[in-house]
Amino acid sequence: MFIHRLYKVTKISAIMVIAAIAVTGCVNFLEGSKESVTEHQAAPYIRPPIEQIAVSDYNEFVQELLNLIALHETNSHMLYYSLDGEDVQAEMERAKEEILSEHPLGAFAVADITASATRIVTHYEVDIEIEYKRTKEQIDSIINVSAVRGVLNNLLDIMSQYKDEAFFRSRLQLSEDDITEYVNETYYQNPRRIVMLPIVTLEVFPDEGEDRIYKIQFGYSENLSVLQRFGELLDIYVERNAALVEGSTESEILLALVSSMIESTRFDEGAARTHHMHGAQNLAATAYGALVRGSAVGEGFAMAFKALADELGIECHVILGQHEGQLHAWNIISLYGDYYHVDVAMCVVKGIEEAFLKTDADFEEMMYTWDRVNTVRATGELTLDDISGLDDSDEPDETGENNGENDEEEE
Repeated sequence: MFIHRLYKVTKISAIMVIAAIAVTGCVNFLEGSKESVTEHQAAPYIRPPIEQIAVSDYNEFVQELLNLIALHETNSHMLYYSLDGEDVQAEMERAKEEILSEHPLGAFAVADITASATRIVTHYEVDIEIEYKRTKEQIDSIINVSAVRGVLNNLLDIMSQYKDEAFFRSRLQLSEDDITEYVNETYYQNPRRIVMLPIVTLEVFPDEGEDRIYKIQFGYSENLSVLQRFGELLDIYVERNAALVEGSTESEILLALVSSMIESTRFDEGAARTHHMHGAQNLAATAYGALVRGSAVGEGFAMAFKALADELGIECHVILGQHEGQLHAWNIISLYGDYYHVDVAMCVVKGIEEAFLKTDADFEEMMYTWDRVNTVRATGELTLDDISGLDDSDEPDETGENNGENDEEEE
């Protein structure tokens, strides 16, 4: 009995001591004892398990492979849960052939796919290796377009940076002729932003199908740094020359613009004889040649004239055609709501009265030929003599009628 009571007392005392320690924290219950504090040690970092891709049928497997290709992943591990007992290794090979020959991204970017499957009771473990023929940067630069306007907008940005390639993904069913036409349209509409017309080559992936990737390569006779420098100088000269054009009316500005080009740029006879050998990559056929170097053939004059007209707010188009059986280029401009032909190169060679403010009928008589169907009709009635004497009150309105309020009636 005594021992039992002693045990209870001892037990109660121990509980009280533990409680006291818990309440007082750092209080020493033995006088003269020393505290020992150990810093908290963080548990070692353990990398969480890698999330594995799990698929349950062929279509999911193909889609996951395409996802890996879009990310330019070179290897992966998948869990393939086969529900139908199919030959998974054979399905791997079928998926590879389908991706390489039918899917745009696979046909464009992938050289080979290796997939090996191992049976693990309820599923297959599939190890995948992907070999690429394109870089990640090339895959990331693919532009999805659904309309021609999207192609044109992106071409302007790409060509003004003088990139050597571009990648479009589209269902538009584009041919090399289509791409060349869009490149030409972009160039001739933007002579200030694009110094030189590139040579275009096209590859399409896959060979057949609606959804395809178009690889466009641009070839230039000058390297990137030279083209960029040309572009900087051209921009300076456009602003400088446009600032020198004076006039209080639209007709005065137009006349002053043509006159300034006649004075500042000579017609390059030598380049004209060899233009067919170099085409638009001959600097004499560019706005840079006309404005910066001061020497050009017809196309160079036309491109420079449009660049300056754009800067001055004059509607202007570059027309490609022939003159007396030779390749040639000139402009059609809008003046007071009507359209007129202006051939600055011919004005330089034969005088301004020869090819300034001319109609379709005039140019047809002068042995010019061009795409009449897809070109705005030039049928304005003003002539050089008419605009030389016009002032603000004489300017016709957009209907071609005179704006003067004090004209005398015929008796």
